[in-house]
Amino acid sequence: MPGLEGSPVTDYDYIVIGGGSAGCVLAARLSEDPGTRVLLLEAGRAEPLPAMAVPAAWPGLAGSAANWGDVTTAQAGAGPLPYPRGRGLGGGGAVNAMAHIRGHRAVYDAWEAGGADGWGYDSLLPYFKRSEHAPGRDPALRGTSGPIRVAPVPETSRHPAARALAEALCALGIPVSSDLSGKHQEGVAWPDLAIDEGRRVSPDRAYLRPALGRANLTLLDECLVTRLLIDRGRCAGAAYLRDDGAEQQARAVAEVIVCAGAIGTPQLLMLSGIGPADHLRQLGVDPVADLPGVGEHLADHPAVMACFASAVPLPASRYNHGEVYASLPSPLAGPSWPDVQLFPVLLPVAPPGYPAPAGGFAVMASVTAPDSRGSVRLASASPADPPLIDPGFLREQADLDRLAVGLNLIRTAAASSAFTRLGVTEAWPGAGARDSDALRNWIRRTAGSYYHPAGTCAIGPSPDDGAVVDPELRVHGVTGLRVADASVMPLIVNAPLHATVLAVAERAASLITGRQPGRAQTPAASRGRQ
Repeated sequence: MPGLEGSPVTDYDYIVIGGGSAGCVLAARLSEDPGTRVLLLEAGRAEPLPAMAVPAAWPGLAGSAANWGDVTTAQAGAGPLPYPRGRGLGGGGAVNAMAHIRGHRAVYDAWEAGGADGWGYDSLLPYFKRSEHAPGRDPALRGTSGPIRVAPVPETSRHPAARALAEALCALGIPVSSDLSGKHQEGVAWPDLAIDEGRRVSPDRAYLRPALGRANLTLLDECLVTRLLIDRGRCAGAAYLRDDGAEQQARAVAEVIVCAGAIGTPQLLMLSGIGPADHLRQLGVDPVADLPGVGEHLADHPAVMACFASAVPLPASRYNHGEVYASLPSPLAGPSWPDVQLFPVLLPVAPPGYPAPAGGFAVMASVTAPDSRGSVRLASASPADPPLIDPGFLREQADLDRLAVGLNLIRTAAASSAFTRLGVTEAWPGAGARDSDALRNWIRRTAGSYYHPAGTCAIGPSPDDGAVVDPELRVHGVTGLRVADASVMPLIVNAPLHATVLAVAERAASLITGRQPGRAQTPAASRGRQ
């Protein structure tokens, strides 16, 4: 078979590429059938860093070995920006801020209306429920026995700055939601966090590690997948580099499932000849499937902060430095779903290049339904070179206007008695950014990312419309190959992505095995074999 000579080859039924959030779900679910051989390939280390288990330690993980260390192209007036993404088992779910919030149900219905058949809210709901255990929430909408145990910060443990923000926003007439992932998906809420008994509930801890004792599941860490092996239009396996630099190959008898995320997945597809043919030829990569949508339509949530200095010491957060969230419609939102999110960062921080206050916190405004889009492109044909990441922040004027709405709302809230009792003053943007032009200039200079990339291998019926995978998550034009991660989202959800990624992966496992949530688990050992 072409592409499979010259190095040792091992056969599996399924190869899962990427041990991040989606990969942990897929490897665990596919290996539930003892007759199915599953290989999970992960570029990072299997052994977690101690800080990964500590909820409040997540900010320090951005500069650790658990991060790919990416940087964007120049954005708006801010220049290149750091763009951390998880590397290691659990991926983003092992290094993120642990917010477990679904997007508005109308977002998923828009996926389906746009051609992603079977991906509407009602179709996804069983998979959301299957992934989570949310005690005390509405069992008609929330999971009661899933692997990811979630809960809000207990009322007696809430940070005073988070309390002040919630009180101030409610005083402005913003409604209260008892559950942003439940019936009322707009307003101020104490949302679920993936924290249980003081520890992060990461996807590797919840899904993968309980499955690693299975004889039919093989994990290879510190293995960088360099290309997919394509034989006459079929994905036959993957080539990868071990940490000693030796190349090895593995063959998939049934399918390869790429779960490398919205940055890593399009990079790997393009390195393998799957993507925009002209771009690939320019870099010396022979196209095997001309899919112009690979790497296009990168969406992310741009964010900007207002920083506050505190005259009195504030306690340290024991949770995720966020705790409370507000999902709100700006005047540009339209009738469908909220497009702005506000939340605190309970640390004394400031944008790059600006001094942080000695004590205090920040309040972030993020556009969660952005109009701007960017791209992921190869910098070279070498897998060792990071890709060119352009989130396209503030490319559309409406996103700048939305951030201005959010910052003005934060400032209005900060003038309330709830903030006054904390003894805080605004450090940034400060008095120099009071008029509209000055405020927008601040936003252009300091806007960053909420670190929620999505959409670079979108679901859709036809590649002519920019789709990369069909509604079964099969890559157009290549058999034996699926994608299951944030890259398949046709529209970015208006919330942190992790809860949705888990549901996407759960549904992907169901599509592959034929096993449905809540039904008897029938063996699928021979499914897809040739």
